[in-house]
Amino acid sequence: AEQLARVLPVLRHAVTLGVPVSVDTADPVVMGEALALGVDILNDVRALRAPGALALAAGHPGAGVCLMHMQGEPGSMQAAPHYPDDDVVGAVARFLAERRDAALAAGIAHECIALDPGIGFGKTPAHNLALAVEQHRLVELGCPLLLGWSRKSTLGQLTGRSVDDRLAASVAAALAAVQQGASIVRVHDVAPTVDALKVWRALNPFNP
Repeated sequence: AEQLARVLPVLRHAVTLGVPVSVDTADPVVMGEALALGVDILNDVRALRAPGALALAAGHPGAGVCLMHMQGEPGSMQAAPHYPDDDVVGAVARFLAERRDAALAAGIAHECIALDPGIGFGKTPAHNLALAVEQHRLVELGCPLLLGWSRKSTLGQLTGRSVDDRLAASVAAALAAVQQGASIVRVHDVAPTVDALKVWRALNPFNP
């Protein structure tokens, strides 16, 4: 009830703006209410694992879904995260492939699925950097890849900058992600990132 009270008034306005609208929720009840209002994308940190979530998404053909990897729960996910054989890239790739296949089996169209490795969600800075270095392994899963590096603590560790002083680092991370095949970048500072991408593409005509 609290989620609905917070998000529905915002969504009622957002769907009138003439742009695609994404709702960030792992709750099928909230998903259903959002889709009924005309929301275009379900962005789920739990990758549609809640009972009924896959069927609900599949029942709205054309609605996009973003399936994210998260180890653990938000309240404790950063308490000493670790992965078997220290292979975070392999673990994330296997999870995203499994959730992609589950979505397809439920009837969600391939072109409606995006994948997010969940930078900073149950991962150390070393894990996040490993995902960046081997991002090609995630691109090979065959769905648009979404990266959310903006203002993350790993950027603060690399630069020594506080969370409100990471614009340059966030833009650089977004450019690196796109260069390595990301289709979508989630950012706080939209205009500077768009400008940087325009210039980068103009100066690198052989890049996408």
